[in-house]
Amino acid sequence: MDNAINLSFEEKWEKIITCDQTYDGLFYTAVKTTKIYCRPSCKSRKPKKMNVEFYEDIQKVEAAGYRACKRCQPEIEHSPHTQLIKNVTTFIMNEYKQRVTLQDMAEHVGLSPFHLERLFKQETAETPRTYLEKIRIDKAAHLLKHTDFTNLEICYEAGFQSPSNFYKVFRRLKNCSPTEYRNLS
Repeated sequence: MDNAINLSFEEKWEKIITCDQTYDGLFYTAVKTTKIYCRPSCKSRKPKKMNVEFYEDIQKVEAAGYRACKRCQPEIEHSPHTQLIKNVTTFIMNEYKQRVTLQDMAEHVGLSPFHLERLFKQETAETPRTYLEKIRIDKAAHLLKHTDFTNLEICYEAGFQSPSNFYKVFRRLKNCSPTEYRNLS
């Protein structure tokens, strides 16, 4: 199973600046000057961008000579289900452009859809569907800020099947329309 996630350096940087815990366990931020690595959600003071490297595997970041942050403790798994949830979130991150169902996610990790949804909600406080929507909206927001794609192109590029659903979910999560979001910068 491939656990690499498809995020650019800029997208990962945005996640650490906003302390987005959605991405915890999917990648680690390593600071070259301090030789410390953190979770994306770490509340410690943010390093200079030029001093940052990203690793998707805890063994690789430690093999590169970095030590765990004492504040966010990225080396400690907080639940016996952490790896399972990481597998599901990685699957979602890699498949967000496709039509992904709860059944697809459940089959990927070998659970029933009901059990997966219950565990996922218990561990993340949201459903796999809302997590998928957040990933898609994060991608759409990034594209709105960094490309000249039309809203319709972004809708499909971010994995939405219909523009109406894209606009509805975008407004719910960002409190504005995609056009308003693009014009905020």
